[in-house]
Amino acid sequence: MPANKDPDSPGKWLCQFYYTDWTGQRKKKRKRGFATKREALEWEREFLKKTQADLNMRFDSFLEIYLQDAQSRIRETTMHTKRSILESQILPYFREKPVGQITPADIRQWQSVLMEKGYSPSYLRTVQNHLTAVFNFAVRYYHLPENPCTKAGPMGRGRAGEMQFWTLEEYKTFREALRDKPAAFVAFETLYYTGMRVGELLALTRSDIDTSAGTISINKTFTRLDRQDVITPPKTPKSKRILLIPAFLCRELEEYLGSLYGLGPDERVFPFTKHLLTYEMKRGCKLSGVKQIRLHDIRHSHASLLIELGFSPLLIAERLGHEKVETTLNTYSHLWPNKQTEVAAQLDALG
Repeated sequence: MPANKDPDSPGKWLCQFYYTDWTGQRKKKRKRGFATKREALEWEREFLKKTQADLNMRFDSFLEIYLQDAQSRIRETTMHTKRSILESQILPYFREKPVGQITPADIRQWQSVLMEKGYSPSYLRTVQNHLTAVFNFAVRYYHLPENPCTKAGPMGRGRAGEMQFWTLEEYKTFREALRDKPAAFVAFETLYYTGMRVGELLALTRSDIDTSAGTISINKTFTRLDRQDVITPPKTPKSKRILLIPAFLCRELEEYLGSLYGLGPDERVFPFTKHLLTYEMKRGCKLSGVKQIRLHDIRHSHASLLIELGFSPLLIAERLGHEKVETTLNTYSHLWPNKQTEVAAQLDALG
């Protein structure tokens, strides 16, 4: 059906046409507000390509389909990150190109542009993974013959090579620099001696901490999203867990909680954001002389401490809230070889 001038909006165009939806029903579509007839007809063509799963549709049109599908399947915070990366690092390069015509050579050129911008290897890998997921979606549900990212090859590298951690001695030196800030001191004590994620720490409420039983219940996570505080379920089902904590940490938490007058059972124990923790970490490292690591590396530090103490991968996986013990083994495999010498020595003593 041709585009027409909109009688209700002088100078504007509208398009209206019939199409068959995914259930087989014939429907009428109307869209108004176009500046030119050409824009109206172009929008109609793109809409029909989307409804007919035509891989000649533009990349930006297909991305709308992909994001609509992902919206109901992943967490709000994950969706926010995914959308941000796709719209800032991927969409500007492929926006008008038909999905079915994007080649491995196009992917390689895009990789070169991003690599020249000086992003970290782990960020480059993350961006590539998001584009790969879009094309996997096209292969699985829209009959794209193959994923061009597969032939193009990877960009960047994963995080395993970047993992750092503090030894117990390094952590104890660091924490002394935070004695003047009780909230920060107890927050880092809790992170280091439990291995919980930063978002899990920031979501803790008074009712989650039972110092008489020596436990902390992990059942939610906190993030700052579009300048709003957002509390969501934890990362995975296994992330919901109850952690036993050492007696000294119980005493430190009791003293800190006692200073929070009038704190309700459902109020946050650490009512600040990741930004403050990052600031205090930098300050503590500068004052103590301990090497700077990422906030998330404190979780790795806890895992490293447990490995050094001889605990099993299964127990460590449960404490960290990993969905599978394989995740623990793959993440910290480079730390276990250090124990091989001890194994051999103890076996030799049996001979």
